[in-house]
Amino acid sequence: MPVRVEVLERQRLHDGFISVERLRLRHALFGGGLSDVLIREVYANRRGVGVLPYDPQHDAVILVEQFRIGALDMPSGPWLIELIAGMVEPGETDEVVAHRESAEEADCRLDVLWPICEYVSTPGVSAETVQLYCARTDSAGLGGIHGEPKEGEDIRVHVVSMGEALEMMSNGVIQSAMPIIALQWMALNRQRIRDAWL
Repeated sequence: MPVRVEVLERQRLHDGFISVERLRLRHALFGGGLSDVLIREVYANRRGVGVLPYDPQHDAVILVEQFRIGALDMPSGPWLIELIAGMVEPGETDEVVAHRESAEEADCRLDVLWPICEYVSTPGVSAETVQLYCARTDSAGLGGIHGEPKEGEDIRVHVVSMGEALEMMSNGVIQSAMPIIALQWMALNRQRIRDAWL
């Protein structure tokens, strides 16, 4: 099989909260041959996990709200309504991360995990992949402020009905891709989930 991507040089530019690499490369063209040499910066390879806890008894979901630097200049401000989420550390599985982050960010215990999808979050500039889950939970008593202070987390937990969550998405209150993807999936699969979990 012919080479579809030829990496000529790879240079690490930054190691911190994120890692950035610069690549010189050429890639195969749909019409044949290779592209000119391109220079691209990319966030180094990471894997995230997002989880939408769902309480089928109350038809409610758990969402979290927190400060996000990437939304600093958005007119609505940098506090976003999101899914519970975290990064996979070496030796961890996606499922372990889903349970750990749910406990840390929302004091929420998960039961069954139902895979939603895996996607590349921002393929133009990032190699980060995300695995999304819907998870059965009991929403009784959930809410308040949570997070890991040593990680600078200050997270408000919201327990909202599915109807309210879908309205928040439709009205632009939810502006982050991860919860939009998960809530749209729930809108399509809600009855199937309820049939399986009730």
